[in-house]
Amino acid sequence: MSEEPKPLPFVYQFIAGAVAGVSEILVMYPLDVVKTRIQLQSSTATGEEAYNSMVDCFRKIVRNEGFSRLYRGIEAPILMEAPKRLFAANDEWGKFYRNLFGVPKMTQGLSVLTGATAGATEAFVVVPFELVKIHCVRKVVQQEGVLTLYQGLESTMWRHILWNAGYFGCIFQVRELLPKADNKKSQILNDLTSGAVGGTVGTILNTPMDVVKSRIQNSPRVPGGVPKYNWAWPALGTVYKEEGFSALYKGFLPKVLRLGPGGGILLVVFTGVMDFFRKMKAEV
Repeated sequence: MSEEPKPLPFVYQFIAGAVAGVSEILVMYPLDVVKTRIQLQSSTATGEEAYNSMVDCFRKIVRNEGFSRLYRGIEAPILMEAPKRLFAANDEWGKFYRNLFGVPKMTQGLSVLTGATAGATEAFVVVPFELVKIHCVRKVVQQEGVLTLYQGLESTMWRHILWNAGYFGCIFQVRELLPKADNKKSQILNDLTSGAVGGTVGTILNTPMDVVKSRIQNSPRVPGGVPKYNWAWPALGTVYKEEGFSALYKGFLPKVLRLGPGGGILLVVFTGVMDFFRKMKAEV
């Protein structure tokens, strides 16, 4: 297991990333619903509309709207998982930067750079689906136009740049620190550990931008008016000034509980599918 696996063509990496992404979202999606509810909650919310904690939010959603509400809207995230989980894009950018800088192997710095670039690529695919999670797409297009589907693109780009940089950068470093896997069980454990650490670090880095992205996409648009939340960094300052630093980490617990273990699931499934493809090609 000490040898680096041979690279496979883009299409195999794309399929493996899609399978990994869909597997992760089927398991962890309810936490994303809870996270979004908490982030969009105003400081003046009271009664059943106020969520005191992650558990309280879960309880009120199930009690008032039914268990199925935790999976409502899952179609859009599943549809975007195939292009979103761009392990393939990360690998392609890795090749580009290695050639650009004349480096034969990946380094910590290149892992962060390729992850950030893949995150920016990912944002262009993700942002319309993220908006659909909050609004009905038909209503959005009819009332505000197709370009509104890219409302919040800048903040979405920052969110994905920060998460991917933290995730792929940590995967590289943690894998270097862990003992080399000498069997399949050890490899799975190493991937689960590196992916979970990467997912946790990425979540710590990008949660403020995730909060801002939700605020921007949920802001009403009045013709001729300037939205309260418009651009990412000024919106970050507005939230901090009006609600304090803790508001920038609203929904952090359900988010990190999803993307920490979820990062491990992604890496384990992706590696497993890629190993399957390598075995299949070797037998042909």
